[in-house]
Amino acid sequence: MTDVLEHAKTNGKFDAEAFAHNLAKALESSGQALAAYLKSRDGQPPDEAPTEIKELVKTFTAVAEYWLSDKTRASELQLKLGKSYLDLWGSSMRRLVGENAAPAISPAPRDKRFQDSEWKSNNFFDFVMQLYLLTTQWAFDVVRNADGLDAHTRKKAEFYVQQITNALSPSNFVLTNPEVLRETLASSGDNLARGMKMLAEDVVAGHGNLRIRQTDSSHLKLGDQVANTPGKVIYQNDLMQLIQYQPATESVLRTPLLIVPPWINKFYILDLNREKSFIKWCVDQGLTVFVISWVNPDKQLGEKTFDDYMKEGPLAAMDAIEKATGEMKVHTMGYCVGGTLLATTLAWLAEKRRVRVTSATFLAAQVDFTHAGDLLVFVDEDQISALERDMQRAGVLEGSKMAMAFNMLRSNDLIWSYVVSNYLKGQQPAAFDLLHWNSDATRMPAANHSYYLRNCYLENRLSAGTMVLDNTLLDLSKVKLPVYNLATKEDHIAPAESVLYGSQFFGGPVRYVLGGSGHIAGVVNPPNLGKYQYWTNDNIHDITLADWLKDAQEHKGSWWPDWRQWIEQHDPEQVPAREAGSAALPALEDAPGSYVLVRA
Repeated sequence: MTDVLEHAKTNGKFDAEAFAHNLAKALESSGQALAAYLKSRDGQPPDEAPTEIKELVKTFTAVAEYWLSDKTRASELQLKLGKSYLDLWGSSMRRLVGENAAPAISPAPRDKRFQDSEWKSNNFFDFVMQLYLLTTQWAFDVVRNADGLDAHTRKKAEFYVQQITNALSPSNFVLTNPEVLRETLASSGDNLARGMKMLAEDVVAGHGNLRIRQTDSSHLKLGDQVANTPGKVIYQNDLMQLIQYQPATESVLRTPLLIVPPWINKFYILDLNREKSFIKWCVDQGLTVFVISWVNPDKQLGEKTFDDYMKEGPLAAMDAIEKATGEMKVHTMGYCVGGTLLATTLAWLAEKRRVRVTSATFLAAQVDFTHAGDLLVFVDEDQISALERDMQRAGVLEGSKMAMAFNMLRSNDLIWSYVVSNYLKGQQPAAFDLLHWNSDATRMPAANHSYYLRNCYLENRLSAGTMVLDNTLLDLSKVKLPVYNLATKEDHIAPAESVLYGSQFFGGPVRYVLGGSGHIAGVVNPPNLGKYQYWTNDNIHDITLADWLKDAQEHKGSWWPDWRQWIEQHDPEQVPAREAGSAALPALEDAPGSYVLVRA
């Protein structure tokens, strides 16, 4: 730390009077943030602890009981931590007297928090960093070596340890982050004044909760910079608007494409901009594209069920497409939970013997939740029951809560990096369409969300053939149409293993494709960017992902052309291009419509 102070003095940039003034401004803004937080909690029972805190305490109590139940085991645990601290102390003392001493522990090469050179060159910051890393390593060992815990409790404990250790990283504090400390001294605290002002604004914007700004959205207007593929809203009901896009070719495939996006996000992830829009690419490839734009529901729609989402979503869209084009059958595509809804819809149609679909494509979507990944941390009877009580009062699950849950899965990247950059360095984030979409959260009706959590994540009924929707027992094996099932290799929401395992439950031919990258970038991967790769292997039965990959064929670039070739195999007939909006279904408004503009 002395080196940082000397650097500031040498450069002559530090102004004590300006620092005092900026510190006063920062404290004033901090007070405004606290006032906004407290105001939002007026009327709430003061003794009611948040559900998350209760779960954390319950989980860590189980861990503590395991270790404390055996004195020998507890002593060994303490000795291990003590020894690592002694090793660190010895290494630091040798460095202090000029010796070359190997560090007791080093950060992972991809850990962006400790990239600044002073984390290694400065003895103080190096010691603080290693102390943190050793403590973090020990905390994870405590959880992973607690053999008496059941798998779910251990998974929750690991998650909570991850959140706490990420939050307590020395990189998150002014005095223990060399980069922030240099900036504070060089600007005489102006960075803190700017940062705390942004903090207060973000707490007010979140109505008492911190809504971290991840991007500058002032120049990202829907319909202009993002979601700008030309089209018309041709139908709407309580739950969705149906958008038909203007053709870009003289002829198109006869069978239209219906895209069912997730309702937990907005559809324009598939229409970010002209260079990264999957929708525009499909239009340019000679497809008549229809997309569901889900409503951002309020309390009045809180009783809308999963049944309603099927009937007023995909089924209503199919009826509207038939009126608009005269085609009874469509190609379908479902993304994430939109894919889960599409799968239930297909099973419902199969049970009713209704032939409305030519093919189905699933993008990072699950129909079996045995290997559902990190989100299982939030799923057990106690947590779902508590969430249902909260939703019952509000009628909906606030979008900010779901967004925070997703951000916590990658908290260093999506939370703490912005805390440091925004509030400690005082830097405004740059404009970025993907993060603009990520922060554009939506609410979810209580009845629908409860059904989804219980029937899919908690009880895994869809693949088991015990899910009942609209008084109809669903059986995926009766879905005989061809399926293109895309997973992405680094997906932590719909893990590739889970998507592969789910492929076997369909009754027809399945083409399982594994894309590079994760849940978003692996899907939104335009061919012109030349990024990532994808793998194919026809074997999908009784095989693990690791074994599947051993015999898989790797293809460079995007999976999009592969999918386009696959879809044409199932209906190559072409017809003259169709204008968006027709006499049967006149245009109601221009794309992207009005539903998508409603912010949570």
